[in-house]
Amino acid sequence: MNIFDTKKLISEQFNANFSFYENDKYIGIVLDKSDILRFIDLIKDIKLLSFNQLIDISAVDYPSREFRFDVFYLISSLKLNQRILVKTSIKEQDNLESIIPIHISADWYERECYDLFGIKFSNHPDLRRIMTDYNFDGHPLRKDFPLTGHNEVRYDDLEKKIVYENVNLTQEYRDFDYQSPWEGLDNQLIGDEKANKKS
Repeated sequence: MNIFDTKKLISEQFNANFSFYENDKYIGIVLDKSDILRFIDLIKDIKLLSFNQLIDISAVDYPSREFRFDVFYLISSLKLNQRILVKTSIKEQDNLESIIPIHISADWYERECYDLFGIKFSNHPDLRRIMTDYNFDGHPLRKDFPLTGHNEVRYDDLEKKIVYENVNLTQEYRDFDYQSPWEGLDNQLIGDEKANKKS
């Protein structure tokens, strides 16, 4: 089954508003967040498609938009040797329905999205941080997260325990000279003293 047949079958079976886009590697589909669970269940159950291997769930942060996050589900069909990228856009406070009932492997992917972006998945059995420390402040893949972070962690030999401290990066004032290296330099060529002598 080629990409055209896959798109046709999905269009016939799925009755909701969506749009397709594609390239030579995958088919992309843009859906409303309320249709994600139903759509992923459908493309897994249709025997001709068998999109039954979840590859990844990730997100992109656009802090200036009302719908701040684009969330992506990458799913593969070994039967067709095709991939489908399911995309939805959500607001910062929106929740997405967990797809763990369809793909058990979504457990850690959804936890990763929660930890790094702050995206919450309703009906997730164990939605807690997976990559950062439990006391971590903020979500490090958001565009408004400071590059230095909020806290630094170190082991204190005197107290014999791990200590959390506020990040305090002091830096000397530096005066940068943005001139070209070819401008403003004295041209003193060694061995060229005779050229400057007056005869």
